[in-house]
Amino acid sequence: MAQVFYVHPDNPQQRLMRETVKVLREGGVMTYPTDSSYAIGCMIGNKEGMERIRTIRGVDDKHLFTLVCRDLSEIAKYAKVDNKQYRFLKAATPGAYTFILEATREVPRRLQHPKRSTIGLRVPDNAVVQALLAELDEPILSMTLSLPGDELPLNDAEDIRDRVEYCVDLIIDAGHCQLEPSTVIDLTGDAPELVRIGRGDPKALGFDV
Repeated sequence: MAQVFYVHPDNPQQRLMRETVKVLREGGVMTYPTDSSYAIGCMIGNKEGMERIRTIRGVDDKHLFTLVCRDLSEIAKYAKVDNKQYRFLKAATPGAYTFILEATREVPRRLQHPKRSTIGLRVPDNAVVQALLAELDEPILSMTLSLPGDELPLNDAEDIRDRVEYCVDLIIDAGHCQLEPSTVIDLTGDAPELVRIGRGDPKALGFDV
């Protein structure tokens, strides 16, 4: 059965952030809040955790993970970012957007798109995630917490506890989140391409939708 940490959404308790990092470093899988819906994640090197997440989500190895990063400098470690892309990212982060970029050598091949060598990255505008990433000092390997058969992702920690408490090691309860996943933008082409409309407002980034 999962541990449950009740975390203040605006002022997350540092002690609980340290305990969360300990769970992750010991191979744990957690659910946690973002600026869109709740997400499910583990450490980058946790191959067993990856498979557990895929099983919980009901997806195969063609469904790609996202690296949840602390800031732009961390994105630049895991993705190749030119000046034009950097300006776009600076305007959009932190926020409820996921960006597809060409991966650097820091990203294991198993996390990259098999044909395009790309990776999805994002910097959530969420105090709990930011505190956790500061303590962890590396990205979280993550997917939206959406369960098989559900049309929408999970956004309530009590519901999450009822549904997955025997499948994960830790549930971070910071109250309700939004009901939408992040907006996905592909930055690998000549111009930004809107892949999926979600919580992040595409109009704020210049998309005519």
